[in-house]
Amino acid sequence: EVQLVQSGGGLVRPGGSLRLSCSVSGFTHDEYTIGWFRQAPGKEREGVAWISVFYGSRGYADSVKGRFTISSDDAKNTVLLQMNSLKPEDTAVYYCAFRDHYTVQRLTPDQFDFWGQGTPVTVSS
Repeated sequence: EVQLVQSGGGLVRPGGSLRLSCSVSGFTHDEYTIGWFRQAPGKEREGVAWISVFYGSRGYADSVKGRFTISSDDAKNTVLLQMNSLKPEDTAVYYCAFRDHYTVQRLTPDQFDFWGQGTPVTVSS
């Protein structure tokens, strides 16, 4: 079974940076997609970014374009989310998720099959 283990996150001041990591194991091929989602208290889980690990295509939510960068380290089976110029509204629990397909049409939770454990990100002065 696919397993995703997250690391990173924490507390940062507005304008600061954080990097989240998602280590993927248990898959039998590399044509899959990893998505990053976040869920703030009292809000629905929303998509932040996605990457097709084999083909390298990627996409971002409008709210994070130009500030967040998703990348993959194939040798380490790890997907990174670099978050710069963080804002208080970026505060949420962040999750990575696995989709057993080389791309995704909609960055919504129902498109993904396996999830990481979640890691909190707090942006506050």
